[in-house]
Amino acid sequence: MAFAVSVQSHFAIRDLKRDQFKSPSPRTFCSCLKSRSDSAYLCLKERTCLVSKPGLVTTRYRHKLQVGAGTGGELADGGEVADSLASDALESFSWSSVILPFIFPALGGLLFGYDIGATSGATLSLQSPVLSGTTWFNFSPVQLGLVVSGSLYGALLGSISVYGVADFLGKRRELIIAAVLYLLGSLITGCAPDLNILLVGRLLYGFGIGLAMHGAPLYIAETCPSQIRGTLISLKELFIVLGILLGFSVGSFQIDVVGGWRYMYGFGTPVALLMGLGMWSLPASPRWLLLRAVQGKGQLQEYKEKAMLALSKLRGRPPGDKISEKLVDDAYLSVKTAYEDEKSGGNFLEVFQGPNLKALTIGGGLVLFQQITGQPSVLYYAGSILQTAGFSAAADATRVSVIIGVFKLLMTWVAVAKVDDLGRRPLLIGGVSGIALSLFLLSAYYKFLGGFPLVAVGALLLYVGCYQISFGPISWLMVSEIFPLRTRGRGISLAVLTNFGSNAIVTFAFSPLKELLGAENLFLLFGGIALVSLLFVILVVPETKGLSLEEIESKILK
Repeated sequence: MAFAVSVQSHFAIRDLKRDQFKSPSPRTFCSCLKSRSDSAYLCLKERTCLVSKPGLVTTRYRHKLQVGAGTGGELADGGEVADSLASDALESFSWSSVILPFIFPALGGLLFGYDIGATSGATLSLQSPVLSGTTWFNFSPVQLGLVVSGSLYGALLGSISVYGVADFLGKRRELIIAAVLYLLGSLITGCAPDLNILLVGRLLYGFGIGLAMHGAPLYIAETCPSQIRGTLISLKELFIVLGILLGFSVGSFQIDVVGGWRYMYGFGTPVALLMGLGMWSLPASPRWLLLRAVQGKGQLQEYKEKAMLALSKLRGRPPGDKISEKLVDDAYLSVKTAYEDEKSGGNFLEVFQGPNLKALTIGGGLVLFQQITGQPSVLYYAGSILQTAGFSAAADATRVSVIIGVFKLLMTWVAVAKVDDLGRRPLLIGGVSGIALSLFLLSAYYKFLGGFPLVAVGALLLYVGCYQISFGPISWLMVSEIFPLRTRGRGISLAVLTNFGSNAIVTFAFSPLKELLGAENLFLLFGGIALVSLLFVILVVPETKGLSLEEIESKILK
């Protein structure tokens, strides 16, 4: 989720094939330059178009260039620009230098996903008189709910706490702290001598999740080249799914080991250590350095030089090169404008008024239904569900969980590939319909199809696949698109809190509700909620495919 102006706010003109438009009129030219909402866009004023050679269009500019960065879409006045930008049409960068600033923050998402997958197997190991290796294996439904949802409550606390200190810490330090919390949480949980210490470790690990889920997408957005920003941010979801698959796999290997749950939770330790060392080796976000200068926290020139050195390192260019200097100068204007706009952004209640309230209803509704249709329960308790579905051996249940994880990974690729072709609404409507059907199938299995274990497996696969092409990636894409610029930061913070809060509540409540209502009625309840969410998507959620952030605000919200 790229919610801020990136340092790469100096955008150039891509090569455009002549057959894309018949005449180089200003209106057509501008529309050709506008990309989708998760990329950059250019708005050119007082321009003339020149065809310099077959298949290539260049432009002469007069007056002003407005630049929008990332999914945040903030505007900045770039002032006078050179006659032609065709010579540096795309910012040059080295792929080898781009990979690490993406991989190390993305490990924060992988460790979040790993916790989901590992917990599925760990709950089976923890409750086994033979495999737990403890004398406190006999959990009540409430205790089991606390073990499973403990990391989510920590994530909720982390996401709340970071709201007031994010600008002070910066994304790099925030991710280093997240890695330390992941490390401590993994060690304490893996070595826990009793339930209380186990819950403390789960809470610390979750606190790391809250910081990582806030800092990782922002660091990636603020440090990657503009032309690949959308792709890298979309791949963040893929890393979460990879983490889930890794957790399922480790659980499958360790399920027959006495005390195997300790290894399942402890396996996050080396990954967290790698993440922390990797983030320590990376520079601070150039945008954060410029923001500190705008806030008056130090000498402007000093921070500009630090930002230039950081950007040069991130791009694999010589320290203080001219391209980095140019980009930093442009980015400083963008950050300054965005900061001044934020200071005049009104009070907190503004997000509950007019178009902002409509955006909050759409975005908040999507992330709420994403959770209360049972998603966290289905994944965290996949192993337990499979055991009751006929795979009585813990090893069999965890192996089928791995298959589900692989399928989830494949469907994530489908969503990334098709969301901009098919649009948001078709994928949401189709996916949520499949979610409702899968939940009703699970209910039917527990009621009268108990002799057909493949029904449960098929229903779980259908649920996971449909979730991964709908609520999984598209809810957060819509959240990043739908809020107006003026209230985007506050609106997204509320959406994140809604997500983690509802996730924690549903995950905690699953085990007690299953005990109270029975599995068949619980999945029937989730299925009914899924039908309500389908109605919400049909009646409330708009299509934003191909619209710029400004068009979404003017045409949909107003």
